[in-house]
Amino acid sequence: MTRKFRTFAAVAVCFAVAGTGLTGCEDDGFASKKPDTFSGARKFTIEKKTVNVSCSGRRNGDAPVVVLLPGLGDGMDKMAAFQKTLSTKNRVCSYDRLGEGASSKPDAPQSFASTGKILTGVIDEVAGDAPVVLAGHSMGGLIAARYAPDHRGQVKGLVLMDATPSTMLADLKTAIPASATGPAAQLRAQNLAVFGGENPERLATPDGKVRSAGNIPVEVIKHGKPYLVAVPGAGPRLEAAWTAGERRWLALSGRSRFTVAGKSGHYIYLEQPDVAVQAVERVSAQVAS
Repeated sequence: MTRKFRTFAAVAVCFAVAGTGLTGCEDDGFASKKPDTFSGARKFTIEKKTVNVSCSGRRNGDAPVVVLLPGLGDGMDKMAAFQKTLSTKNRVCSYDRLGEGASSKPDAPQSFASTGKILTGVIDEVAGDAPVVLAGHSMGGLIAARYAPDHRGQVKGLVLMDATPSTMLADLKTAIPASATGPAAQLRAQNLAVFGGENPERLATPDGKVRSAGNIPVEVIKHGKPYLVAVPGAGPRLEAAWTAGERRWLALSGRSRFTVAGKSGHYIYLEQPDVAVQAVERVSAQVAS
């Protein structure tokens, strides 16, 4: 197994495989506040940390503000082109989570509760009282899906782009048992470390259940190119588990829609941006109607 392939496999699984429930983020409501209407990048102090935020486009009428969440290991710059395209019709913002891009590094291990507090602070700054659509990729999709059930008052739509399934820790252990040897065993150990918080965000990610986010529009988009099959000794099992996990996200709402991006690997918004853009625009239009 070449070094290049080992790196690919680790990234493909480590930064695309995780899961947990978002706890401790109760929706206490938002004080009436006019959102900041800046364009470009700006840094805000949230939870005593510097958070790098980018916004573009204008909000029209009752349209929601779209907030983008990149995957683990990615900063908001990865979604810059996607944001620019979306902003021709929507007010769109993105941000670097703690440990990513130009935001502060976390002082201590993070949970989904603490990363949810940062997201709440970002939403408060860029959306005020306006409805919000969360569009997340990979781990960003998992964060969005865990956050929405506890924030139904403001999160009115979701787009999950190859979102990390909620049971991928258990799926990984099943696909690559503790008795595995060689490259598969190495990959298992690497990913268990990532789940335990050895990642740029120091974010620990135990598995969790899919909870209802209310009767909101939800778009779930899965990759069509089976890239996980390439993982040695476990690929087919991981690919099957990922597909099953994507379908479980449909339980977020009775208005969920499942799409396969047939020409895309994990980075759907880069490889088939039209599929991702159309999904966000459909959800935004439903929220505004």
